[in-house]
Amino acid sequence: MKMVRENLLYLSLTAIVVVGGYAFLRYAYKVMDRAPFTQEIVLIILGTVATVLITAMLLNKQTEVELKKEQSIKFIELKSEIYMDFINHIEQLMLDKSVTEQDQVRLQFLTHKLAMVASPAVLMEYQNFLEVFNRSAKDASLDKQEGDAISTGLAKLTVRIRQDLVGELDKEAVYDVDTINQQVMNNARESNNG
Repeated sequence: MKMVRENLLYLSLTAIVVVGGYAFLRYAYKVMDRAPFTQEIVLIILGTVATVLITAMLLNKQTEVELKKEQSIKFIELKSEIYMDFINHIEQLMLDKSVTEQDQVRLQFLTHKLAMVASPAVLMEYQNFLEVFNRSAKDASLDKQEGDAISTGLAKLTVRIRQDLVGELDKEAVYDVDTINQQVMNNARESNNG
C-alpha cells in the first residue's frame, strides 16, 4: 500500500511539473523573447526535474518487483525443504519397517508444517496418504504389503507435490502433465515390485 501511495505521489509530482512547466514555458517564451539562452535553461531544468521524478518512480517499482521475486523464491525453498523432510521421514520409516511413537509425533509436526506451505491439491492428497499410512501402520510394524501401499500413496502425493513445485515449468515446457503423473506412478509400481 505504501508503494502505491509513493507511485501516486511521483505521478502527481510529474504531472504538476509537466503542466506547470508548460504554463511557465508559454509565459517565459513571451517574456524572454530577447534572451533565447534563458528559454533553453528553463527547458533543461524542467527536463531534469521530470527525468528525476520518472526515474524515482521506476526505481520504486523495480524494488517492489525484486522484493516480490525474493519472497517467492524463499517460499519455494521453504516448501521444498518441508516436502523433502517429509519424504525423508517416510523413507526412514520404510527402512526401519516400524513406526514408533516418536515417529508418529514427528509425522504430526510435519503435517503442521505442510499445512503452512502446501497447495490445496497437496493437502487433499496428503489426507488420502495419511489414511493409507494409518491403516498400514496400525500394528507399529510395516510388512511388504503395507510398505507397497504406503509407497503407492506416497507416489500419488509426490505427483501433487511435483505439480505444486514445478507444475508451471512443466506447462511452459509443454510437457504432458498426465504423462508425467503416469510415469511417477509407473516408477512407484516398478520399485514396489523390485
